[in-house]
Amino acid sequence: MMTKQVRYEALVKALHGDLYRYAYWLCHEKQVAEDLVQETFLRAWRALDSLKDEKAAKSWLITILRRENARRFERKRFDMSEYEEASITDTKSVTTEQELENHWLREKISQLPPEYSEPLILQVLGGFSGEDIAAMLDLNKNTVMTRLFRARNQLKEALEAEPVKRGMYNG
Repeated sequence: MMTKQVRYEALVKALHGDLYRYAYWLCHEKQVAEDLVQETFLRAWRALDSLKDEKAAKSWLITILRRENARRFERKRFDMSEYEEASITDTKSVTTEQELENHWLREKISQLPPEYSEPLILQVLGGFSGEDIAAMLDLNKNTVMTRLFRARNQLKEALEAEPVKRGMYNG
């Protein structure tokens, strides 16, 4: 049987990239994503003995990361009342058609209710199955599959109602 440190180092090496990508998707800030991943691995170290099945490590770590991200908002209250959403501008320069489409898609996914966007992100970015997502979100598999279907349909309807124009963003 592997020692705790060897198990931990293997987890970090194998899953750091996936966790960082998911964290960045959640917060859209490099430094915050790095902090989330670091906190996730710190909590994983403390609870490593509770991980019995190595095959479940990725979903276990994603669950820890999701909870750590939620804790961020429990600790911090944002007062955005002085800003109107329309006055907040995107400072990123978009140069290619693919970047335009990616930006549009990220925006539309972020506008989905969390019960639809979260399973979709876990499936698309994390590569998790409906069964894995159900376990992570503490839901029935059929509920997850319904939410994935509805999320995709809402994105499809948004695309049909507001197609991304070549070379021009209609956000």
